[in-house]
Amino acid sequence: MKGKFIISFDFNLHPTEANKLTNGNLTLYENSLIVTENGTETHNLRVDDIEELKVENGVGCIFVSYISKIDKSVHLLCRNDLTDSKAIIKKVRRINLYIEDRCIPKGETDYIEKCPKCGRPFKDGSNICLYCSDKKQLIKRTWGLFLPYKGYVFTAILLFFFISGLNLVLPYINRIAVDNYIQPKEPGAVDISEFVLVILSMLALDLIIRTISVIRTHLLIAAGNKMIINLRNTLFDKVQRLSIAKISKRTTGDLMRRVTGDVWVLQNFIINYLPGALEEIAVLVCVSVYLAVYDWKLFLLIMIPTPFVVASFRLFWRFMRKLFHKRWLAGSKANSVLHDIFSGIRVVKAFGMEQKEGVRYEKATAHERYMQEKTDCIWSVLMPILRYFIGFGEFIILFYVGNKILDGKMTLGEMTQFSAYAGMIYGPLRMIAHIPRHLMEFNTSSAKIFEILDEKEDVANSIDSVDIEIKGDIDINNVSFGYDSGTEVLHKVDIHIKQGEFIGLVGASGVGKSTLINLIMRMYDVEDGSITVDGVDIRDISQESLRSQMGVVLQETFLFSGTIYQNIAYAKPEATRDEIIAVSKIAGCHDFISRLPDGYNTRVGERGFTLSGGERQRVAIARALLHNPKILILDEATSALDTETEKQIQDALSRISKKCTTIAIAHRLSTLRNATRLVVLDKGRVAEVGTHDELLEKEGIYYGLVMAQREMAQM
Repeated sequence: MKGKFIISFDFNLHPTEANKLTNGNLTLYENSLIVTENGTETHNLRVDDIEELKVENGVGCIFVSYISKIDKSVHLLCRNDLTDSKAIIKKVRRINLYIEDRCIPKGETDYIEKCPKCGRPFKDGSNICLYCSDKKQLIKRTWGLFLPYKGYVFTAILLFFFISGLNLVLPYINRIAVDNYIQPKEPGAVDISEFVLVILSMLALDLIIRTISVIRTHLLIAAGNKMIINLRNTLFDKVQRLSIAKISKRTTGDLMRRVTGDVWVLQNFIINYLPGALEEIAVLVCVSVYLAVYDWKLFLLIMIPTPFVVASFRLFWRFMRKLFHKRWLAGSKANSVLHDIFSGIRVVKAFGMEQKEGVRYEKATAHERYMQEKTDCIWSVLMPILRYFIGFGEFIILFYVGNKILDGKMTLGEMTQFSAYAGMIYGPLRMIAHIPRHLMEFNTSSAKIFEILDEKEDVANSIDSVDIEIKGDIDINNVSFGYDSGTEVLHKVDIHIKQGEFIGLVGASGVGKSTLINLIMRMYDVEDGSITVDGVDIRDISQESLRSQMGVVLQETFLFSGTIYQNIAYAKPEATRDEIIAVSKIAGCHDFISRLPDGYNTRVGERGFTLSGGERQRVAIARALLHNPKILILDEATSALDTETEKQIQDALSRISKKCTTIAIAHRLSTLRNATRLVVLDKGRVAEVGTHDELLEKEGIYYGLVMAQREMAQM
């Protein structure tokens, strides 16, 4: 009996034969797990005989196996490429939860990981395919950004058409000047005063056009700059709202390029290029309508090159779009390499790797230069050809108009008028020839921007999130969690912490200690189970309310470029100097700060590298204590301190912990000697709980860690 359907997923690679595709499915029922390939059943296993499923990463694929409960042997079930790997990993975890306790997993959904049009995988958290993104939709969305400034924009558009109408008048006045005054039908009958008035009217009209153009340009620049600044702030705000998991999947250089470089591309297109293009297009439309009405044959001759130009760009559009996307990626990689080198310049110098890093950066910039040269070379070949065919139409017009003049059907003034109109058409056509290049740059950058703006916030405030006054009770209820690697980091962790307790998290590296405190801070959301603070699920508490009442000292101490005073006051900008000095004394950093030439006004440099590791840690502890946190989290907060300073911090923490709930991670176990309870994690599970003395008596995992450290101390 298979029983009730629980969960399933498809796979597309043969389990053992390389490069062989298959149409497979793995389905979990209430009592059995069935695997089929191309309609043929390959495995039919009883759930009771399976200990767990495991996922392993291969080269360009993932393997799903099961561990037999009978003999602990591992057997391969299926294999899939990386397009749906995240969805499969999530489902395998839910299958394991069902196998363990036979509870039907909740919240099961179909994970859309690839573009339904081209089949390419989406970027993490994104639902935009950069290859199949609708260009019209991108332009429409960008236009929507202008709506708050529609008064500026619509006024500018009206001025565009007004200027286009005035531009049509100038060639007509020029025709009058030629036919009536420069080459009149009756020589000697020219009134010089009238001729001067005609010239002055041309000058006045040109001045009016240029004045209105200045006003129009000012309106567009004002609207464009406001829109761009608003977009940059919106993009920055969205990046800040993304979870640590989302941000860590992108490099700093990539994010910086989107907030600055891509927004600059939009700004350049909207402010510097688009106004001129719109004006030329408006002139093209007005002149085309006039010529089509006046002489449709002449109009058709003028428009002969247009279909060829349009067809050519349609042909090269897809190819050039890919090139611009690759050029963007090359520039982003070069920026990331440069950021990494500058951020780790102390490490680079410490290992004498300046020359090697120079070579690495040169390779990145060389690839960027290659992509730039490739696109530019293609355009340098394409543009002269297209300009030739556009100019070819001018020779056709010259032949047509010349015949009419020779036949006496057209005057010299009419020829100059229509030549000017032809120039007004071919000028925009020449500009339009460059539109695809600018438009592709615009589309590439706008797609990158909207990819971030549309990215799903996996850690977001609920609609009815609340602000609470935290007391300090924390309940971790059967929490399971894993990253995208396929390995479950925490499994059914159950810990209950009372207000004012000092809890130490102990265990070997990689057992999930830092992951657990990240879940408590809600840097990630739990996959199964729940974490509550004072009886309220942290997913129902606004993130600002939750974290503003927490004090955190992370494993990697980070100080902002600025003064020591500014870094401590970061947690509470309105703090008084007395408050900052008080927490500095508690954290044991007041003495060394006082010995500095500028005291609290000493600048710490980028990332605080002008201070030693221990000094940075003490400043970070002072920062965490400043706003009197209700929950204090310490992740290896004293690892860089000497024994004497660590003793001072321990004494301070013992006093502070009476006022707040403290959770601390420390590999130096002496730091946690005074903890209310120690929680020992092993393989993502709670292995032992008790005081220091109680756990030593058990002679279990904690005892082994203490003995190992004592042996190391005696060496």
